[in-house]
Amino acid sequence: MLVSRVAPSMPRVQRRATAHLDAPPEIAASLAGAALYLDDRGRGPLPGNHHAELTASVHAGASGGADVELVAVNDTHVPFFDWWFQPVFRWEMRRGMAHAVAALQAADRGNPPPPPLRTSAFAPPAAFDEHQGALLATVALAGLVVSFAGALFGQNADQVATTFDISNGGLGQALAITRFGALLALFAAALADRIGRRRILLFAIGAVCIANAVSAVAPTFAAFTGAQLVLRAGVQTALVVGGIAVVEEAPEDARAFSVAMFGLAAGAGFALSVVLLPLADLGGEAWRFAFAVSSLAILALPVLARHLRETTRYTDLAARATERGRFREVFDPAYGRRFLLLAAVGFLANVFSAPSAQLTNRFLGDERDFSSSGIALFRGVTNGVPGLVGILLASRLTETHGRRPVARVGLLVGTLLTMVFFLGHGAVLWVTSALALLAAASSTVAVGTMDAELFPTEVRGTSGALLLVCSVLGSAVGLLGAGILADSLGDLGFAIALCGIAPLGAAVFLLPRLPEPSGRALDDVSPPEA
Repeated sequence: MLVSRVAPSMPRVQRRATAHLDAPPEIAASLAGAALYLDDRGRGPLPGNHHAELTASVHAGASGGADVELVAVNDTHVPFFDWWFQPVFRWEMRRGMAHAVAALQAADRGNPPPPPLRTSAFAPPAAFDEHQGALLATVALAGLVVSFAGALFGQNADQVATTFDISNGGLGQALAITRFGALLALFAAALADRIGRRRILLFAIGAVCIANAVSAVAPTFAAFTGAQLVLRAGVQTALVVGGIAVVEEAPEDARAFSVAMFGLAAGAGFALSVVLLPLADLGGEAWRFAFAVSSLAILALPVLARHLRETTRYTDLAARATERGRFREVFDPAYGRRFLLLAAVGFLANVFSAPSAQLTNRFLGDERDFSSSGIALFRGVTNGVPGLVGILLASRLTETHGRRPVARVGLLVGTLLTMVFFLGHGAVLWVTSALALLAAASSTVAVGTMDAELFPTEVRGTSGALLLVCSVLGSAVGLLGAGILADSLGDLGFAIALCGIAPLGAAVFLLPRLPEPSGRALDDVSPPEA
């Protein structure tokens, strides 16, 4: 995923193996070079791995033939996430070494070589250099922080409403109001085209932490809603600009992978909000503790600032172009149709995704009699592993099968399953929730990648901000509509399910009309004018 070279003092991931060949050493050396694609020094890539180096040395065998000593070394380091990826590196090297030994033995016996070893779903489909890896890791951590903070209102909506004595309709209105933080995010994200991705991202993280600190001590629902409006602006700015940064800095064949890893970190932030949900069972206003915890992330801001550098594409553009972030360029003949299609998709998808995400806990608690601890267990089981698998699968499918088909099928299937969830009971809730998340992850990664790919560097922040506003308008419509329908129909689940009609239309009629950017260089998909 996120790779940078380690300092000499840091431990390497290393693995050794020996293959005995019947051929004499001179021939064995030639066989090893051809079978393992080694250079004149006996070095080459480890099969199925973009970041490990394989070295082979040939010696005469004690009982004849030759012994080929194989040593694989991976001296890469993942900032902030090394604890997760070191086991992955070890597993990749173990399978890569086994494949290398099998290839040597097949060559020695004159047999066909084993099938090429595919890259693991946990590993990038292309090599990341030091700067690319550090940026992706740092932005991913930022995504985790802001997603955790942004998920707390939705996770604790029932408890917040109880504290301030708010009805379903009032809660829906407050959630809709917070979505208009997108108007603030519009200007902040657009500024990323003028002053850079890095500064805007750091500013957004700070705003998120301060807003949740205010939310933790808010004396009234109006004050709480106002703080959450600011928080929503910061969260949306960070996610839009962060998504742009990881796409701009990714290797050409790993743009969807980078978006998937960014989404995976954001999903971990959401999961953290679920972990803290049982605290609400302590009663009273215990929900405030979770908001206070999220505000402490501001202490990590200096560390993020040290690791986060500006994207190479933006730096190069800023050096040669004076005009950036022009709104009119988003609507010119080259990009106007793309924008309108993506804007409509974002609007319609969020008419359903916003109420289904924000009101699920209230639905489970009020209409399916789940406790806060029960909701946390439900979320952990149905969102944990399925979410991880869904994002990893999405990163692979969007690179191999294209953005459009994956987005279309994922949105269609995910929406239908989520509608069944809000109409179901018992085991249906558990099964449909898990399967819906698998499908939704595919569409989220595919559409999120296209949102950045289909516009040039000089207006990528501006287009992302405008698309965000359209998505938030859809969220507001969905939240207001679901709240009003729930109060009039007396059935929150049915009201949310009705909102699912909107994304079905987007999947069937709009997504097929977008251009396909996979398999093409980013600057070929959306050439910069400067």
